[in-house]
Amino acid sequence: MLSNIGIPGLILILVLALIIFGPKKLPEIGRAMGDTLREFKKSTRDLTSDVIEDIEDDKKKKVVK
Repeated sequence: MLSNIGIPGLILILVLALIIFGPKKLPEIGRAMGDTLREFKKSTRDLTSDVIEDIEDDKKKKVVK
């Protein structure tokens, strides 16, 4: 979805965001988005590791039986 934007489209979006939110609010919004993405990645990583652990435990139980 975002791979079709390109550099000119990205610049246009940033200029519009700067006009709409202003130079003081833009860093705060960027920081909040970064924190949200970081938390989402962490949650996804934790969920993936839990699923992998469960699969490995099931394999171990099947081998023991």
